[in-house]
Amino acid sequence: MYVWVMRMLLWLAALATAALTLFLVGYVLLRGVPNLSWEFISTKPSYLSGSIGILPDILNTVYIVIATLLIVIPLGVGAAVYLTEYATNKRIVGVIEYAAEALSGIPSIIYGLVGMLMFSNNFGTCLMAGALTLAIMNLPTIMRNTQESLKTVPQSYREGAFGLGAGKWRVIRTVVLPGCIDGVITGCILSVGRILGESAALLFTAGFAHSLNGFFEGLGSAGATLTVAMYVYAKEQGEFGVAFGIAAILMVLAFLINLAATAVAKHFQRRNPI
Repeated sequence: MYVWVMRMLLWLAALATAALTLFLVGYVLLRGVPNLSWEFISTKPSYLSGSIGILPDILNTVYIVIATLLIVIPLGVGAAVYLTEYATNKRIVGVIEYAAEALSGIPSIIYGLVGMLMFSNNFGTCLMAGALTLAIMNLPTIMRNTQESLKTVPQSYREGAFGLGAGKWRVIRTVVLPGCIDGVITGCILSVGRILGESAALLFTAGFAHSLNGFFEGLGSAGATLTVAMYVYAKEQGEFGVAFGIAAILMVLAFLINLAATAVAKHFQRRNPI
C-alpha cells in the first residue's frame, strides 16, 4: 500500500510539472504569436510613425550572448582544468570552489550594481559592460559543470595516454577535454538561458536603447536586449501585446539554442567516442 501511494504521488508530481510547463508555454504563445509579424521582427522602432520593431533588440541579444560566451568559456573551462588536473593544494581548491558556489547564489541585481560601478563607469553604459557583468555571473556555472564532467573521465584513460609518452597538456587536450565535452555544452546551455532571461543586471550596465548597430559598434553602444525591451514595453509603456510577442520570440530562441547545443554535443561525441 505504501509503495502504491508513493508511486501515485510521484506520478501526480510529474503530471503537475508537465501541465504547468505546457500551460505556461501555451499561454505565452497564445498571447504572443498573434502580435508577431515580419515588420515587427525586421524593423526598428519608429517614433514618428508610432510603429514598433524589435530587430535592434534581437541583434543586441545575439551580440551580448556571443560576447559573454567568448569571455566566459575560456575562463571557466581553463579554471576547471587547472583545479581538476593541475592544482595540488586541496585547501586552495576548496576555497575557490566555495567562492564559486557563493557567486552563483548572489542575486543578479547585485551583479548589476557592481557591474555598473566597475564597467559602466569605465567603459560607459554599453553592451560590453553588460557582457562583462554576465560573464562574471555565469563563470561559476561553466566552471562547476566542466569540473564535474572532468571528474567523470576515467583515470585509466589518462594513465594510458601517459604510458604512450604523451605530455600533460596533450593528454588534457586530446583525451580529457573531448571526454567532458558534454559538461561544457551543458554549462553553455545553462549560461545562454541565464543570459537570455537576465534583465536586472543589464538595466544597470547595458541600458535600454533601441539603436540598430553592427556587432563591434553595438558592443560599444547602449542597447536593450529582448528581456529589457519586454520590461520597458510592459512596465513603462503598457504594451502588453508587444511584451508577449517578445516573450514568444525568447521561447523560440531558447528552443533553437538547445537544439543547436545538442547537435554540437552529438557531433563531438561522434568525433571523439570514449
